[in-house]
Amino acid sequence: MSEPAFAVIGLFDSASALLEAIPRLRARTSGRVEAYTPYPVHGIEAALGLRRSPLAGMVMVAGILGAVTALSFQWWMSAVDYPIIVGGKALFSWQAFVPIMFEVTVLFATFTAGLGMLFLLNRLPFFGHPLLSSKAIAAVTRDKFGLAVEADDGLLDVEGAEAALRAAGAALLEVVPVPVYDPRHALKIFPRAALGIAVSCLLAGFVMYWAVKLFPVLPPMVHMENQPKLNPQKASTLFKDGHGMQLPVAGTVARDHMPYLIATQEEAARLVNPLPRTPAVLQMGRKVWNEHCTVCHGPLGTGVPTLTSAYGAKPANLQAQTFREYPDGKIYHVIMVGKNAMPSYAADLTANERWAVVHYVRVLQRAQNARDEDFK
Repeated sequence: MSEPAFAVIGLFDSASALLEAIPRLRARTSGRVEAYTPYPVHGIEAALGLRRSPLAGMVMVAGILGAVTALSFQWWMSAVDYPIIVGGKALFSWQAFVPIMFEVTVLFATFTAGLGMLFLLNRLPFFGHPLLSSKAIAAVTRDKFGLAVEADDGLLDVEGAEAALRAAGAALLEVVPVPVYDPRHALKIFPRAALGIAVSCLLAGFVMYWAVKLFPVLPPMVHMENQPKLNPQKASTLFKDGHGMQLPVAGTVARDHMPYLIATQEEAARLVNPLPRTPAVLQMGRKVWNEHCTVCHGPLGTGVPTLTSAYGAKPANLQAQTFREYPDGKIYHVIMVGKNAMPSYAADLTANERWAVVHYVRVLQRAQNARDEDFK
């Protein structure tokens, strides 16, 4: 009794002949029809009636899972487990999480693509395919195109498959027997593969270690520390004045910046506070006052600082009659350009914050100098 057959394969000389033969063969046989080509042939999946590979969907699901996993971990660490406000950003600053989300997305998708292809679609640990032991495989890997009728959950009708292949125009028919699968073969391969990977990693690490030791600087690879660069506060031969840091061109204005052109307090007295005196504006002014002004002027603006006597400066008492009569524009002007020991806060506060703290100064002055009508 002859051994059971896995497939009957026939060879074709061109891809077009193969595509023409596939529908004729599928109409004449009940077995599973499979093609083997030396390079991808456009349209062959549709001709064979193959379903679309699920690998793309698996990779997409794994990528989404990776992105959600990375986002969840970073949210938990930054907003729940160890909340720290950095640079005034919200605890859940998802924009800063994007690089890690991208990396984990790629990690999940890559592993799913590789392991899914190997173990689910290629059915490892079966490392051999019956066609690999056939004579036809040598021709298929060069310039021939193979079309096979394979057994589909049962015995293969070899004579019927050979007749169908001949009718489809195949030549050099070959019967491929069912291989004898030994599970012990797979168990032997896994330790060998693991040993080979470990030896390769150790060898690569050893070679790279000594390569860096023997050739620490090898063009075009150079150390970032030694690359040409311009250090701050250092001399430079690039510019005529020899300075590494250059002043901006005279008259330039930073983007989205409105230059402050008022030079004197008399001019500033004509400025009008553009913000309405609403609870939200006063809350903003209070926040600015507590963060920037209380340390010198005191919580009530009386000029009593929260610092020790070692501070030495004499902050203005904003509760004095002179400052209560100051126009809003003059207070704004002092915030912009500074006065005496007080520096300018133009770079630290926005325009709205500066005007809001002017409103809050008025609130402090009114609170310490209440009128009769305030108690009605």
